[in-house]
Amino acid sequence: HALSKVLDERFEENEKKALSERTFMYDGVLYPTIVCSPEILKSIHTFRARKDDIILVSYPKSGKHYSFARNAFVSKQRLQKLLELSRTLFLEFGEPEKFERMEKLPSRRIIKTHLMPQKLPKSVFEQKAKMLVLLRNPKDTAVSFFHFSKGIKLISDQETWDEYFEAFITGKVAYGSYFDYIVEWNKYLDDSNIFFITYEEIKEDPASSLKKIAKFFDLSVTEEKIESIVKETHFESMKNNAGTLGKVGQILFRKGIVGDWTSVFSESQNEKMDRKFEETVAKTKLGMKLKYEVYCKN
Repeated sequence: HALSKVLDERFEENEKKALSERTFMYDGVLYPTIVCSPEILKSIHTFRARKDDIILVSYPKSGKHYSFARNAFVSKQRLQKLLELSRTLFLEFGEPEKFERMEKLPSRRIIKTHLMPQKLPKSVFEQKAKMLVLLRNPKDTAVSFFHFSKGIKLISDQETWDEYFEAFITGKVAYGSYFDYIVEWNKYLDDSNIFFITYEEIKEDPASSLKKIAKFFDLSVTEEKIESIVKETHFESMKNNAGTLGKVGQILFRKGIVGDWTSVFSESQNEKMDRKFEETVAKTKLGMKLKYEVYCKN
C-alpha cells in the first residue's frame, strides 16, 4: 500500500526529530510537522473547491474514522485511485504541489480537514461545498488525543496525562484549542451547506446517522448498503483492518468508546474541564449539541 509506506516513512522521520521540531506554530496555532508544513498552510487558499466536493471536518481524534464517509460513498477501487492521486485527501497534509494534483481528481472528491473555518480556503464557502462537521465530547477527545500524540511522538514519551491535560485546556496542542474550534464552527450552525453531527450520535445509532448524512450529500444509499457500511465501519472491523495504514494505523484505533475519560480524569481535572466548558461553549448552540451533561458528568 502506497499510503502506508508514506505514513511509515513520515513516522520514522518524525521519531528522529528533536521534540521542538515535531510541531510548528503558524498563525497562532500549533501544527504537527509529521503531516503539515508552513508552505502548505501558506498556499492553502490556492485550493479550488467544487460545488460537489464532500468535505469532512473534525477536530483531531473526534472519531472521523468512524464517520464512514470514506467507504460509504466510494468503491474500493476508486478510493485507491483517489488516495494515489492526492497522496492523502487531508487538505492541510503534504506539499503545496498537491493542490495541482487535486485539480485532476474526478468529482465527487472527498476531502478531509481538521482546520477551523477561518483557516479553510475561501473557495470552500464561495462554492457552497457541502461539509459534514463531526464533534466529540471534550473529555473523550482529550484522552484520545493524548494517547495519539504520544503514539505518533508529537509529545515526549515522558509527558504525563496531567501535563497534557493542562496543554489541552489552554489550547497548546496540535491544531489549537478544542474550545475555540467549537466557538468558531458555532457561527456556521445555520448554514444549510453544513451538517453537524456528534460522534456519540453516530455510536448510538449508526444506521440512522448514515441515512441523515447520505440525505444531506444527496446520495442514494440502499438499506443493504447501509447495513454493510455499519458493519464495515464498526470500530472493531476498522481496528482489524488498520494494518493497511502501517504503524500509524495501529495508533489510530485505540478504543473507540464513549466515556473512556472516566478512568483517567482526576476530580480536579473534571472540575477544571467543566468550568472551562461552561465559560467558553456551554451557552452556544453547538456546545449544547454536545450534550455535556450526558457524556461528561459522572
